[in-house]
Amino acid sequence: MSNSSVPKSVGKADWVLTQSAFHRFLDWLDGGAPSSGHRYLGIRDRLVVYFDRKNCLFPEELADETLNRVTRRLEEEGAIESDSPLHYCYIIARFVFLNSLRSQQRQQHWNDQAPAMPDSSEEKQEQERRSDCLARCMLNLETEDRELIIDYYRGERRAKIESRKAMAEKLEVTMNTLSIRACRIRGKLGRCMRSCLRSGNERS
Repeated sequence: MSNSSVPKSVGKADWVLTQSAFHRFLDWLDGGAPSSGHRYLGIRDRLVVYFDRKNCLFPEELADETLNRVTRRLEEEGAIESDSPLHYCYIIARFVFLNSLRSQQRQQHWNDQAPAMPDSSEEKQEQERRSDCLARCMLNLETEDRELIIDYYRGERRAKIESRKAMAEKLEVTMNTLSIRACRIRGKLGRCMRSCLRSGNERS
């Protein structure tokens, strides 16, 4: 495997998903043969299965994290050399899985070592601040987008899939279009949350 197949600088906290970056990512996945997002959904579904088979708690979130990292790398480098987009996505997925595993192990170690005690006031304040920011950012969304993103993540596993099928039918769009709309709304929320938390840190 060449060095170009190994991700550079995975994990920059300041990067945010933009519409132009997402469209560039879709073009890269399609390889010059537009699939209207079907290839994106197919790869995302494979990644969800990959993380699910590894008994990850949140396979969908890890799949999205993987695709976001690939999108950022593509935006930073302008091009990615790999046997295929799917192959490169799996390379990044392994990094994401290992990072997730290390995080779980650190958390488990802390849980095993730390004495039982109530959350510190700082932890509670941080949790409240994140909740407040999320509430504000949700209210900043247009009503249609807010309802869509709430419904999109409602339910678990099979119930969630059936719910999304019903949403697509109600909106008279394809599952592909629905997924892309949800991705864009997630991007808006992410940018809003980072801005809100950053402004809070500056005031404190």
